[in-house]
Amino acid sequence: MKYTFNMSLLNGKHILLGVSGSIAAYKAADLASKLTQAGALVDVILTAAAEKFITPLTFQSVTGRKAYTDADLWGGQAHILHVGLAHQTDLLVIAPCTANTLAKLAHGLADNLVTITALAARCPILLAPAMDVGMYSAPATQANVAALTARGVYFAGPGEGRMASGLTGLGRMLEPAELLGHIRLVLGKKGALCGKRVVITAGGTQEPLDPVRVLTNKSSGKQGYALAQAAIDNGADVVLISTPTALTPPVGARLVAVQTARQMLEAVLDECRQADALIMAAAVADFRPAQSAADKLKKRDGIPQIKLEATEDVLAAVAGQRSKTNRPGRVIGFAAESRDLLKNAAEKLKSKKLDFIVANDISAEDAGFGVDTNRVTLLFADGHNEPLPLMTKSEVAEVVIARLATMLEKD
Repeated sequence: MKYTFNMSLLNGKHILLGVSGSIAAYKAADLASKLTQAGALVDVILTAAAEKFITPLTFQSVTGRKAYTDADLWGGQAHILHVGLAHQTDLLVIAPCTANTLAKLAHGLADNLVTITALAARCPILLAPAMDVGMYSAPATQANVAALTARGVYFAGPGEGRMASGLTGLGRMLEPAELLGHIRLVLGKKGALCGKRVVITAGGTQEPLDPVRVLTNKSSGKQGYALAQAAIDNGADVVLISTPTALTPPVGARLVAVQTARQMLEAVLDECRQADALIMAAAVADFRPAQSAADKLKKRDGIPQIKLEATEDVLAAVAGQRSKTNRPGRVIGFAAESRDLLKNAAEKLKSKKLDFIVANDISAEDAGFGVDTNRVTLLFADGHNEPLPLMTKSEVAEVVIARLATMLEKD
């Protein structure tokens, strides 16, 4: 069965998107589309300058909702429009936010529908600056950024890159996918894991055979990264300990890069000293070459005889740490098995003293390594099991994080 997944954090959320006059306005249309696809209700307000770059019809086409302009400010509902828009929204995003709009917000000016709505807003405000290099670095602009930051306004970017002027530097509006991450970060700040520190491992470790080759596994890191995003969506302070992957870490996660099982162990023990929970989603190698060749192994030298040795047992070490320091408070493991799934997972649950374990059958074509879906069973320390249907890895992550949040709430 194919599942359609809406980001539950955004599903049903009312997002107000202000668009000011910048060539980056085209990115705002993509952002509005992505938010709508994620289940959000998106209302858009364009400044008069923004209308020079993009039309209200574009936004109406991707959101299915009216896009407002300054002409609406002077319509029949002008005396309540900005108040209604401001008070019914969960988040006000202004993207792109030009230097002019930034200055108006900093000084409380309200001369168009975007700025008057921002002044009336009681929800969080997120700004995505877009302007030329010299304009962003100008003392006046930096003073405005500092003033707004002091008032609790959030900023996403700007990024570095080439500007419309041909100059290169800091001032580009972030890409919509990254902005979406910042939006999720702001919306999730008061979630069920607010104030909790969660360490999550992801990816497959790599054990060097020589300077070129490694012994590794098929883990893509997708499930671990999905767990990190779900934890951030619930307000957690997330540390993501990751092996090399092709994935982009979620906005808000602090990335700790590792490669080998030994490096994974050191990072986990170090980060878990102050953690409320550890989710061990990484596929850590059980074996490594007893010796790594100093030079690249050459075919002309014949087939090498590789002697293997056991790697460090990360979860066993964590269990020992918990007995001494009571940190981390909760530990969740993963069991990727090709046979005897529940039996092997139950043994790991008990021997590693886990609170629960996520067991998945890697022999299934639509679950396990590399794919976007998973079919797992949760096994808990109290003896009960919770089988889940085929889900996206993001959906699995949300279930796992929800069970963790319930446990931490009771602690």
